[in-house]
Amino acid sequence: MSLHLTNVRLIDPEKLAEGSGALLIEDGLIAGLDTQAPKGARVVDCGGLCLAPGIVDIGVKICEPGERHKESFRSAGLAAAAGGITTIVARPDTDPAIDSPETLEFVTRRAAEASPVRIRHMAALTKGRAGREMTEIGFLLDAGAVAFSDGDRVVTNAKVLSRAMAYAKGLGALVIGHPQDPSLSQGAAATSGKFASLRGLPAVSPMAERMGLDRDIALVEMTGVRYHADQITTSRALPALERAKKNGFDVTAGVSIHHLTLNELDVGDYRTFFKVKPPLRSEDDRLAVVEAVASGLIDVISSMHTPQDEESKRLPFEEAAAGAVALETLLPAAMRLVHAGAMDLPQLFRALSLNPARRLGLPGGRLAEGAPADLVLFDRDAPFVLDRFKMLSKSKNTPFDGAKMQGKVRATFVDGKQVFGDL
Repeated sequence: MSLHLTNVRLIDPEKLAEGSGALLIEDGLIAGLDTQAPKGARVVDCGGLCLAPGIVDIGVKICEPGERHKESFRSAGLAAAAGGITTIVARPDTDPAIDSPETLEFVTRRAAEASPVRIRHMAALTKGRAGREMTEIGFLLDAGAVAFSDGDRVVTNAKVLSRAMAYAKGLGALVIGHPQDPSLSQGAAATSGKFASLRGLPAVSPMAERMGLDRDIALVEMTGVRYHADQITTSRALPALERAKKNGFDVTAGVSIHHLTLNELDVGDYRTFFKVKPPLRSEDDRLAVVEAVASGLIDVISSMHTPQDEESKRLPFEEAAAGAVALETLLPAAMRLVHAGAMDLPQLFRALSLNPARRLGLPGGRLAEGAPADLVLFDRDAPFVLDRFKMLSKSKNTPFDGAKMQGKVRATFVDGKQVFGDL
């Protein structure tokens, strides 16, 4: 049956435009925009709600295999659907790591069986994410890997990394790096500055990010590989990113929603739900990164969803595990940027949907005839107070617990099929 969504506000990140209209879904695809409903179609009046391409979320940790008590494919898929995310791009930092075609085929099959949204996988760049020997990149590409990364375990041996990048270049593979100098950032729980000193927390200088990015960009120049920096969170790293793009290198960058909407002062009295990696930055850094997203210098906004159980967070701040869940809070937290006037909705969805889909060569992220009907219908202004115990993720480690937020997902569609909401 055809589905005609009428009286919607269409958010088009490709044209950077928004306006009232309608959208027709047939056979899992967008069949038309601002068209009349064909005979026999189901017509739904959406009452002026916003309709945008479903979010493509790069860098989600799903703890299967190894730690299903923190997050499974099923729980992550349900949480993503509730958050308007239609494609999850999962990290390879599982136990064991996704570093072989057999492991990749296993998680791909499990994800397809359990999740209501699409799940694609990165594979590890080196075996066991140990930084010593590169994985079988060609075989992993054939098995469905969309990118290669060792996550937050930075490959310290430049020769190993350059060889892996050169091999990836030959196969057209995307390498995702974590820009950080590990010798400086090891053991850090905060960003260096007055706040960290007053709280007595081990800290890392923002220069560690710039040094890590400079090293990676030099290797990109040497090898010509396609490269994406998972998180740029400091103003000091932005000039290097800008130079790399102006020099014509195939480089893009992302940032997590937490670094866009929170700063180091939110840690307050050692609240461990605010401990993330890299640590929250200064307000000046946050504002610089928000501007970089609005201008397009930073391409992608992601959740960097990292589930942790209660036991790993109920520890002194320095000892607590880093990470926060964000599949369900990504959109309402991002709406803070819109309501603050930092960017408009088409700019936001350029970073949430269009750019990540393009970077990974996926067909979604667009409101165009013939594109997959992966869509999110949401109320941009609906207020609510977040209760972490009502979240669908198995782990509840969100820094937004009890926060007043705006923006509610009303329905999510994958291949034209409604996977969340009640229209």
